[in-house]
Amino acid sequence: MSFDPAAAADALLAARRDRRVAGPLPDGLAPRDAGEAAAVQVALAGRTGALPLGGFKIGATGSRMQAFLGIDHPCAGFMAARDIYPSGVMLPHAAFRLPQIECELAVRLASDLPPGPCTMEQAAASVGTLFAAIEIVENRYGPPPVGDVAAVGLPTMIADQFYHAAAVIGAPPADWRRLDLPALEGRAIVDGTQRNAGKGADLLGHPLRGLAWLAASPVAAAFGGLKAGQVVLLGSVIPSITLPEPCAVRIEFDDLPAVELRFV
Repeated sequence: MSFDPAAAADALLAARRDRRVAGPLPDGLAPRDAGEAAAVQVALAGRTGALPLGGFKIGATGSRMQAFLGIDHPCAGFMAARDIYPSGVMLPHAAFRLPQIECELAVRLASDLPPGPCTMEQAAASVGTLFAAIEIVENRYGPPPVGDVAAVGLPTMIADQFYHAAAVIGAPPADWRRLDLPALEGRAIVDGTQRNAGKGADLLGHPLRGLAWLAASPVAAAFGGLKAGQVVLLGSVIPSITLPEPCAVRIEFDDLPAVELRFV
């Protein structure tokens, strides 16, 4: 039986609309691997008016995040441009399904990265600016904090943009190429209290290694590669922090402008 990514995308959209757990999808409807999951993302992007894309998120690039999720490799999802906000934005807490935030480094591409094998040097050459970011994620997969990964199935979670809900991005520094990216420490602060911290080296040893991974991934191939102007979230240096009620969030990285978000 041939796989129908459009039918899977419709099922995931219905689950979001009804605020139901996004799976497990029935046999024949659920994607079986990363390639089929990427095809569902393309269908989902088309159905939600997300094309052309605002960019991509990479999840589970950090060892602590992988342990938190119970997986051993990164995963990627597309981002709609309308879901990427500037620092200082106020968003309604009720618009998200028990939102969580992540402490991220991110880039905006200055040139295209074609799909296929990519070195970290090639990835770095494509970057225009680098900045701190907040990813807002939702657990759409079962019990808190991360859902039932085994029951829902990792391909289905990848098809569903791998927890992604929105992103808030900060301003770039004057010259990011002078920074020691693995040594940068990031801190997540909620209502004035530091909740966790981590370093750029936690992201696959170097934050830009994830960008090279993304370029070679099935998700990048499905969307025809990465394009100039797109934003890419490189991963969280800490496990996700659940926010049960409205609050103020501030993400700080050494030598980068802070990024702020207020849930109201």
